Amino acid sequence: MTDPQIYVALTDIFRQVLEDPSIDLRPETTADDVEGWDSMNHIFIVVEIEKRFRVKFHAAEMEELKNVGELVAVLKQKLPPG
Repeated sequence: MTDPQIYVALTDIFRQVLEDPSIDLRPETTADDVEGWDSMNHIFIVVEIEKRFRVKFHAAEMEELKNVGELVAVLKQKLPPG
């Protein structure tokens, strides 16, 4: 899966969970940049990412992430090659 494909899927998840069709994720996007991305919605976002990509995150992995670019990097490590 390519980076652009991952960003499209993540943007779709964020828009769905946060009910905001205007969200446009970029590598430098943080929770402070997205209205409604609080700790509770973060959990819902992670659950949706795990379902969509069929991966599992450890809590420590998610706590260390500083922006969407880092999320994509961790996600890519969990996806099968190709």
